Amino acid sequence: MQLPAEVLTGTALIEVVRISAHPKKKGAPYPGRTVAHWSGSEVTDALALIGTLPGSGQHRCGFSPGWSIRGYEDSLELVLFEAAFCFSCHEVRMHGPAVPPDLAKQFFHADAPPAQALLALFRAAGP
Repeated sequence: MQLPAEVLTGTALIEVVRISAHPKKKGAPYPGRTVAHWSGSEVTDALALIGTLPGSGQHRCGFSPGWSIRGYEDSLELVLFEAAFCFSCHEVRMHGPAVPPDLAKQFFHADAPPAQALLALFRAAGP
């Protein structure tokens, strides 16, 4: 999976969200409960892991993501990006000021070891 350069260099904190519904409008945050905050090496490790997600073809499930991450810049005021992961249809949808349109929708192989490791991180973070 390809992450924008600004995400890789500018993310100081990641908020992990257990998604409970779809946003009411395009570009709005996915509603849900924040279950963890990652900083320092956790941010670096998580982004590196996401960057290794192998590509996949599109699968159909209606896009029902269970987890999202929001990346904040240093002041913690600006959300650089949000990425919502659907492990059923193998799709990631990203939005935010650091996300160019061509990277907003990507597909990953959800059964690959890096994807399963990411899912394990999400599950360990919250309910």
